[in-house]
Amino acid sequence: MSTTLRLITAILLPLQWIGIRLFDIHLPPQWEVVGAGLAIFGAAFILSWAAEVAQVDIPQALALAFLALVAVLPEYAVDIYFAWSAGKDPTYIPYATANMTGANRLLIGIGWAAVVATFWFKTRHRQVVLDRSHSIELLHLAFATAYSFMIPLKGTLSWIDSTVLLAIFVSYMISASKAKVVEPELDGGVGELLMQLRPNLRRSATVALFIYAGLGIFLAAEPFAEGLLATGRTFAIEEFLLVQWLAPLASESPEFIVAIVFASRGNPGASMGTLVSSKVNQWTLLIGMLPLAYNLSAGHFGAMHLDGRQTEEIFLTAAQSFFAVAVLANLSFSLIEAGLMFVLFASQLFFTDPVSRHLYAIAYLVLGATWLIVSRSSRQGLAAMVMERWAEKKMTASPHK
Repeated sequence: MSTTLRLITAILLPLQWIGIRLFDIHLPPQWEVVGAGLAIFGAAFILSWAAEVAQVDIPQALALAFLALVAVLPEYAVDIYFAWSAGKDPTYIPYATANMTGANRLLIGIGWAAVVATFWFKTRHRQVVLDRSHSIELLHLAFATAYSFMIPLKGTLSWIDSTVLLAIFVSYMISASKAKVVEPELDGGVGELLMQLRPNLRRSATVALFIYAGLGIFLAAEPFAEGLLATGRTFAIEEFLLVQWLAPLASESPEFIVAIVFASRGNPGASMGTLVSSKVNQWTLLIGMLPLAYNLSAGHFGAMHLDGRQTEEIFLTAAQSFFAVAVLANLSFSLIEAGLMFVLFASQLFFTDPVSRHLYAIAYLVLGATWLIVSRSSRQGLAAMVMERWAEKKMTASPHK
């Protein structure tokens, strides 16, 4: 597909939904899901291209953080809608946590593994090595993961969690902003087409794409979420599972596709860097925003109380994140490690009972701990990240030295 045709197609996908909303056309629930889902799908591509071009004026690490943040905006829109609705109707709380846990586990279980598999298929290289600058993402992911185990222990999501996780996110963005500015590597498609425009015209086009995609997502988030629930009721499919897996697939698949394209063109470092940054965003900003949306909607401060199934899902997601940090601590990700990550993720989809959930979580924790004990490079990598962060804080506190 030509670059121009890709851009036009991506623009038309939200446009069809904007037209449906503008003319107040009512569709059956399953077609609402399709129409709104396609709008989110197209908008996610547009956001990725616009953010890719925006990298030219900001540091590379911050650019990757910004690109990852923008790329997961569709996911945020759906999940925050559920949290907002939960403030008025507590029965929506499980859907907010279902969407969040599904998105996080998909990102690692499929996204990370797909990058390595694609790079191996293209080059026969069995390992992806990340640049040292990506230690910023990994260290903050480690901080967020360590704290995330508190949530299932408490059984609630509250403003305290928002404070801690948003503080980690702010720290991450500040650290990323101090990196060097590097010319972005574009994919030879829409991003490169926009870069050929004069600077003022390019910036105007980029802003216009952001606004257009944002409008499409804003109009599609609620009907997509409600359509999923209605479709589940209509076809006797459990709504929790639809929200947990189908919604993230629709909102995150463009990000996966872009990452795979980069890997297939011999740049797996950028692919992994963006997906790791997305994980940091989802594990800090996304979770931190849920209690805020809930409290704003409810009109008072209060915790989102989690039932047994939700705490199991969050515990399992936190355990997977711990294993991922342990594996990637040495800034390399091999085909075998990717395969193990994928098998653990895929196999758990067939075992949904509470006992199996806890067993998988324990398996992730045992594997992660074993990895850090056995792998000297992983231990040293994690220690080096902590020391670098400590040195950075000392320099910030004593700039005259």
